[in-house]
Parts: sequence; C-alpha cells; structure tokens
Amino acid sequence: MNLSRRNLLRGGSALAVWPFLNLPFAEAASRRVFLQDYPFQLGVASGDPVPDGVVLWTRLAPDPLHGGGMPAEDVAVRWEVAKDENFSRVLRHGEATATADWGHSVHVEVSGLRPDHVYWYRFMVGSEVSPTGRTRTAPLGHKELSRLRFAFASCQNYEQGLFTAYKYMAAEDLNAVVHLGDYIYEGRANDNRVRKHNSAEIQTLEDYRNRHALYKSDLDLQAAHAAFPWIVTWDDHEFDNNYASEISEQPNVVVEEFLRRRAAAYQAYYEHMPLRRSSLPHGPMMKLYRKVSYGRLAQFSVLDTRQYRTDQPNGDGNKPPSEEQQDPSATILGKVQEKWLCDTLVDSASRWNVMAQQVMMGPIDREAGEGAKFSMDQWAGYPVGRDRFLRFLHERKISNPVVITGDVHSNWVNDLKLDFDDENAPVVATEVVGTSISSGGNGVKKPKNYDATMSENPWVQFHNAQRGYVRCELTPESWQTDFRIVPKVTELDSPIGTASSFVLESGSTSAKPA
Repeated sequence: MNLSRRNLLRGGSALAVWPFLNLPFAEAASRRVFLQDYPFQLGVASGDPVPDGVVLWTRLAPDPLHGGGMPAEDVAVRWEVAKDENFSRVLRHGEATATADWGHSVHVEVSGLRPDHVYWYRFMVGSEVSPTGRTRTAPLGHKELSRLRFAFASCQNYEQGLFTAYKYMAAEDLNAVVHLGDYIYEGRANDNRVRKHNSAEIQTLEDYRNRHALYKSDLDLQAAHAAFPWIVTWDDHEFDNNYASEISEQPNVVVEEFLRRRAAAYQAYYEHMPLRRSSLPHGPMMKLYRKVSYGRLAQFSVLDTRQYRTDQPNGDGNKPPSEEQQDPSATILGKVQEKWLCDTLVDSASRWNVMAQQVMMGPIDREAGEGAKFSMDQWAGYPVGRDRFLRFLHERKISNPVVITGDVHSNWVNDLKLDFDDENAPVVATEVVGTSISSGGNGVKKPKNYDATMSENPWVQFHNAQRGYVRCELTPESWQTDFRIVPKVTELDSPIGTASSFVLESGSTSAKPA
C-alpha cells in the first residue's frame, strides 16, 4: 500500500516502526510477533445494536490480499468506546483476542451503554491505532421513538463498478444500515472491467478471505461501515450463485465437497461482518435470521432465504407456471425459520414490522403479451409458501408489514396482494426493492422492457434500474422511501440524486408517490 493511503487509514499519523505485539496468553507472555505493515487496513465496523450495546468489529490484516499477513499466533487487541470522537471520555474498554483460527478477526459485544446514544470506538495493537468508528445503540423496547432513519443496500460487484454510493451514504443522518446480500461476488477475475477480482472463482477459506479483504479495502465502503451500525444478511454470491441449501446450480456437484466450500464461505463471512456470537458458524451451518428492534417504532425481522430453501422448481431460470411450483412442501425459508418469523411478528409490539430479506416477493411476469414467465429463484418460484405468508399477515392483522428486498439490481415498489390473479384482492403489505450498489454497471432510468413490465404487473407502483441505495424515514404516522441513485458507477465522483420518493401512511398497505 502506498504511503498516502496508509496515512489515510491511520488517521494521518506519521509512519512508525511496525510494533512487536505481546501475545494474550500467560504462557506466551515473553513471545513477540512482528507486523510488517499497518494491521487495520480493512477498517472497523459495528452492528446488531441493542439498547445497551453493539458489536464492534475489526480484523488484523497487514497484508490483507494475501491471507492477511499475520503469523499463526493469537494476538491481544485493545478496544475503547468513548462519548466523544477525541476519546477524552472513555466509557468502556477492554481486551479481545484475535485468533489465528478465525482470521485474526475481532468481535466485541459491548454492553453497559445508554440506549439510543451515539458513541465512538477504536482498536489498538501495540502502538498502532485503528481508524475511529461511530455507532449508535438502539432505544429501549418500550420507547416511543419519534423517528428512525435507515438505508439499505445490496449487490456490490467489485469488478462492475465503484462503490461511490457508500461515500454519499456515509454522509447521511442514519440510525443504521441494512445490507441485504451479495456483499461479495465469488466469480473469477475478468479483464476490461472497472476493477479486477483477485483470483479465479473462489473455493477455499483463504480464497474467500482474500475476496472479502479486496472488497473491504474499498475506502467508500469502509467509510459507511465506520459511520453507522450495520445489520447484515447474505444472499447467494457470498458463497455460490443461486445455490439452494445443499444444492449447487451446477450439475453433478458432490454434496460433501459443496458443503466444505460452504463452510469456508460462511466462516469468511462471519470473520468480516459485525455479527454476534449467536451467528458463529458451525461447519456449513450458520444462523443469520434474527430480530433487531427500535423501540415501539420498528422491528426488523432479518431473514435468510438461501440456507434452508428447497431446490428451485423447473430447473431455475424464468419459467411459466407449472404443477411443480405448487408443491406444498416447497419452501424458501424452511419450516423452522418460517415459524420463527410468524411467531416474531405476532409477538411484535412495534408500529412498523420490517422483513429484511433477499429475493423479490412480488411476482414479476417477464413474458410480454400472452403467457407468463416468473423467476424460479424468487418467491414466485415458491407460490404456496408466499401466499401462505401473505395470508398470515392479512389474517393476523400484523401492524404495518413492509418487505425490503435486494438481489435484482433495480428499484421497485410492489403491492403484495392476497391473490395476484384477482385485481380486486386486498393488498396486505408493501415491498420496497432496492437496486445494486454497482452490480450490472451503469444503470438506466427506464429499462427497455419498462412498458411491458408495468402493463403485465399491475401491482408494481414504481420501477427504475439506476444504481444506488434506498433511504427510509419512519415516524409513527408514515414511512417515506427515497430511491437514492448514482448515475454512473464507472466514473469517480458521480453525483447523487433521488430518482423518486414514496410515502406509506400508517394503517395503509399501499405506498403512494410523495
């Protein structure tokens, strides 16, 4: 790394001789580890806020793109949480162990903080200090919050565009960021792209670590992580495109080999995300579905539509309706997660109930004119489960359900109906779909198939295919959605704008243009 970038990451401090580090265990107290470069090159992050605390994250990686560059030793890392960004009032501090087995990542679950307060945090190893992060705790469960602002994003292909949207996101006034998947892409390096991946298609734990490190090296992404707590979940590209549980999209893949690769992908994902110990992976299994609450204003049910689903029907792709899709045992959530979701929603005392998930819930007919074709990878491929869940929302009168979605590299506002074949069927919820950060390259305001899409799918209120993120502001009375767009992800300093805004009034199920 060049000097100017290194100084930027170190907050402008002068270069020093790289420190020797004392190991955290008594039997190794006399041993020292030499670091050849600045260890905090992947930045810092926080996540999964609760009223009295938050998860703090970093990873020691003096050579991040080549395995991390750390010796095979566990290393003590000091951390501090302060009331001010100058750390004149340190409120909590401690020591964590960055273990070699977990890529020298650090996950500190801080507690004892005040609800709904902003804090600053940092890490220290030897004489080296990490960049400073800012985070915010959640309000108390009974708190009547007057406002919540969050952004959500997904689909950031390093090769296909710059992460400029995160620069603008970092400047927003937000309580949190929700990431809905495709944080990395697993594919091979390609020439003649905006940037280039660092290897062939990734397969091993070291491969996945290096790919995460490549993405984390982006300074705009680092800035957004350092500005707010993140609530994360994955989709498919964190592991392998369009996988379904233990099933690859490629034929003749040996299940045991596939699960070994999945275990590597899941471990690397945990190592690079601000997640709690409750999400620690166990081999090829990792629990990500959970709830995050913001007082009585909003509850986020964070879902995983990859790990527990049955295979996509009809061989995946866009297919016409068929009997195979009507299999009552087909599921996109799995029985356990679906029950958890329904129980969580029934128990919720929040005004707004947010389902943060990956793939489009509203069915989009991709065939103009006679006939119909739907994506088998989305909820349209699992219509029995989709209709069962929408009927549950309707019958149990869940308060203000809103689905937020990623995956499709475009913006949508969809009315989720009890019966999509009946124009008079009630709308039971709104789905807000966010575009990609960079995947797909420069987007367009009006896709070529726009007119056909809108006429074939009358439940679609808005459709746009530019790049960016979605900003949401919630009050007890309304939810406003702003589709923030960056016209060109292939150029530095492309400006930010708002393509459209929609408002959903509390008690209504259909959003309207602002």
